[in-house]
Amino acid sequence: MELTLLGTGAPAGLPRPDCPCAACASALGAYARSATALLVDGVLLLDLTPGAAFAAARSGHSLSAVQQVLLSHPHDGPAVEHPAGLPRAGRVPDGRELALLDGHRVRAVALDHPGTGYEVTSPDGGSLLYLPPGASPAGEVERPEPYDMVLADVVGRPDALAKLRAGGAVAATTDVLAVHLDHDAPPGPELHRRLAAAGARAVPDGTTLVVGEYHAVPDLPRRTLVLGGARSGKSVEAERRLESFPEVVYVATGGVRDGDSDWADRIRLHRERRPGSWRTTETCDLVPLLEADGPPLLIDCLSLWLTDAMDKVEAWDDAKWAAGGDRALREQVAQLVGAVRQSTRTVVAVSNEVGSGVVPATASGRRFRDELGRLNAAFAGECEHVLLVVAGQAMVLRG
Repeated sequence: MELTLLGTGAPAGLPRPDCPCAACASALGAYARSATALLVDGVLLLDLTPGAAFAAARSGHSLSAVQQVLLSHPHDGPAVEHPAGLPRAGRVPDGRELALLDGHRVRAVALDHPGTGYEVTSPDGGSLLYLPPGASPAGEVERPEPYDMVLADVVGRPDALAKLRAGGAVAATTDVLAVHLDHDAPPGPELHRRLAAAGARAVPDGTTLVVGEYHAVPDLPRRTLVLGGARSGKSVEAERRLESFPEVVYVATGGVRDGDSDWADRIRLHRERRPGSWRTTETCDLVPLLEADGPPLLIDCLSLWLTDAMDKVEAWDDAKWAAGGDRALREQVAQLVGAVRQSTRTVVAVSNEVGSGVVPATASGRRFRDELGRLNAAFAGECEHVLLVVAGQAMVLRG
């Protein structure tokens, strides 16, 4: 099955007309995208968008052999012209199947958002799933064999990809393409980095692909450390790296602080951001979690883990620190780092970067700063990816 992406952008395109935002201002040349439309084997057109005939011609194709035009979502972009000779656009009712004369089968998938998803199977058995913008399959998804390709709003609805993975519809061999790209996704290398963390990729308008053909699947890192200062966006970045995966275990090392309303507000905001399928565990006992098999771990954060570890060895007392507290703490750090090295789970950990701030006025403050720097360096040494988040922008230090 041959697929040509006549467009890969949001319904209004990218850049949006008359939008002054930074993403639209930089979405020029190769980064510009027309509204998403797919041409399957030259006979099936999914979504009719402005300039579809010209887009097909630019990619070396024609719409003259199209047998069926299907719409997936209410059109809220520029007015659509209907090329002469093209069949009238329609929609398949949810759960029904349409058979084309050449042997393609199209089944309509019910969604949790206005619109229709389409599962397309070619005469040779290749399969793809196409979801409209802002949509996820309704209900549970169970499929005996994964799709060869999935095209979806990965940036806007990462939970849809998580649901497909949970039901076996998306596996490591599935080619996941991000479409309906809008100005909420940064163009250029940052977009590709963000998609790669979800096991997805984006291609330019006009790209032709063979569904089921081998390609280099984005390499998902098993261990990632996300560093950043206070309110830098490091926790959001860490959560983003796992939001397209089901059954994530969120390990909160901060615990509960009775009577601290500000801390309670912080915890509430974190919980509200997390997908409903994630499970939260409040503990600083990280080694057993790292040693056990299971779903991905998101550890937030190592600096609070270190505070707990220093409490246990009474590291804040100068005399006890000098009398063996330093050795006891470093043994705990070594055990943690060793567990990360041996862990078979996907791990994303968050930590504070405090080495660039004001030098603490107390010996205990300087001790914490120094030990956190050592912990971060040791933990980073075991990670395939290390990121530094500044002002909400992730800079890749490794990977």
